[in-house]
Amino acid sequence: MANYKLAIMLQVKDIPNAEILQKFADRYPQTDIKNVMTFLNLLRVGSDLSLGLNSYLAEYDLLQGRWWVLLLLMREDNLSSTPSALAEKAGVSRATMTGLLDGLLRDKLISRVHGKRDRRQILIRMTVLGQAKLDEVMPGYYQRVNQLMQALSETETTQLMSLLKKIYQQRHVFEDESHLK
Repeated sequence: MANYKLAIMLQVKDIPNAEILQKFADRYPQTDIKNVMTFLNLLRVGSDLSLGLNSYLAEYDLLQGRWWVLLLLMREDNLSSTPSALAEKAGVSRATMTGLLDGLLRDKLISRVHGKRDRRQILIRMTVLGQAKLDEVMPGYYQRVNQLMQALSETETTQLMSLLKKIYQQRHVFEDESHLK
């Protein structure tokens, strides 16, 4: 089976109601209307939040992928990493990472440097401009995350994290049929 990565995230806007889903349940007896509605709402929240984050980052001439690379570099003690390690941590192909790095290089937010021990090794290092870009973006980002999450009490936040962890542990069900019961 081919390994597909969705390049364009479709928005989940028109969530069907129980009456519409009953039509599907009549045709497909495996349909659990409550589960489908819960799943579609989870997708909609995720896609809407992702779109909102994209909109915010666009104000700073960033996309989520490029922003994430800068965050990954900032996590490193020396603000450096290899392209392959960045690709693995970001969950993208090396080719995709190359495209992200090319854009960041063009904007002088990162630089390529040769390894000290092995000059064949290329390291990606965040530049002063890259750090300045994050310093510009992150305060507003954290303000927005805090505002978003204030909708939940501390107990609800803990419960949500626990529930999301359970769902995350079952994410493989879409990968192949061997996981179906």
